[in-house]
Amino acid sequence: MVVLNKIYTRTGDGGTTALGSGTRVPKHHARIAAFGTVDETNAAIGVARLELDACEGQVDDMLERIQNDLFDLGADLCVPEAGQDETGEALRIAPSQVERIEKEIDELNAELEPLRSFVLPGGTRAAAALHVARTVCRRAERLMGELAAMKEETVGEAALRYINRLSDFLFVASRTVNDKGKADRLWTPGENR
Repeated sequence: MVVLNKIYTRTGDGGTTALGSGTRVPKHHARIAAFGTVDETNAAIGVARLELDACEGQVDDMLERIQNDLFDLGADLCVPEAGQDETGEALRIAPSQVERIEKEIDELNAELEPLRSFVLPGGTRAAAALHVARTVCRRAERLMGELAAMKEETVGEAALRYINRLSDFLFVASRTVNDKGKADRLWTPGENR
């Protein structure tokens, strides 16, 4: 259980912060950048949810579950495997979370026409906001990949799979709220030459 009764601690005033393991690292550490960008993704999804119409409750429910998952992902990333206690009880993204998001992608995508070109971000306000969330998510994925590639660092396989699927979900969700793709504007290569 999380208890936040004091918001500021002054412990980070010198430019360091604590990981979930208690280890202090610089605030610019790759691990902090990765889970900080996961948090940005979560905030961008929160803004996108404000733009959804009442008839888009199914997508909103999915996004709420995803926002909760993103806190799980942040918890996963803030406790390096080397820093977890001997019980190994750190919260980790589970394969079932990846499977659920894949199922939801397939469910939404089944109602969309196949694409013949890339989609220009936009259409409805909700779709545009979901595209912004998607691009922030892709940045989080790049940072997590960079962290995983570091010799002294680890990132769980399920965590990497989850963030990759999430950007796919946000793309499909943007098309869904864009009148099931009817309001999508497609890229026309070289149109303005």
